[in-house]
Amino acid sequence: MKNIVVFLILFISFHFYGLAQKSPNQLEKEAVQQLIQDSFDSLFSTYRVELLDNFYAPDFLLLEQGEVWDMDFIKSYLKDRSQSSNPLTRTNRFEFIKTEVFGDRAWVAYHNWATFTKEGTIPREVYWLESATAIRTSDGWRLELLHSTRVEPKK
Repeated sequence: MKNIVVFLILFISFHFYGLAQKSPNQLEKEAVQQLIQDSFDSLFSTYRVELLDNFYAPDFLLLEQGEVWDMDFIKSYLKDRSQSSNPLTRTNRFEFIKTEVFGDRAWVAYHNWATFTKEGTIPREVYWLESATAIRTSDGWRLELLHSTRVEPKK
């Protein structure tokens, strides 16, 4: 009887341990979501143009509020912002709607909130609905397209 109880405890423990493990696909989805978070934190919060290749494919495009931003435009934008004498501090928050991974390609839809602070005040908050596609490269996941639509606050 004692052996049966020990067996049942071990079986239940291993069963719950197995449920707690993440599937390879779930890990890939989380990696793509982290790529989104890290890209905004590194590029649009700190304006570190030298990190573009860590997040974007060489032919990356950003469709931003009806405008097409290619890599040259983004580099110029980040350089201009990095040279501001009194920049705002940007904090990013994401809520992921859906993330799908199909082999070496992925797409993700998410809400993006940015809070801009300056000297302890919040002069601006912006909310976007966005989608992105990513490709797996030899250096890891890289974004190839980001589509951004600003959502106006409800009145």
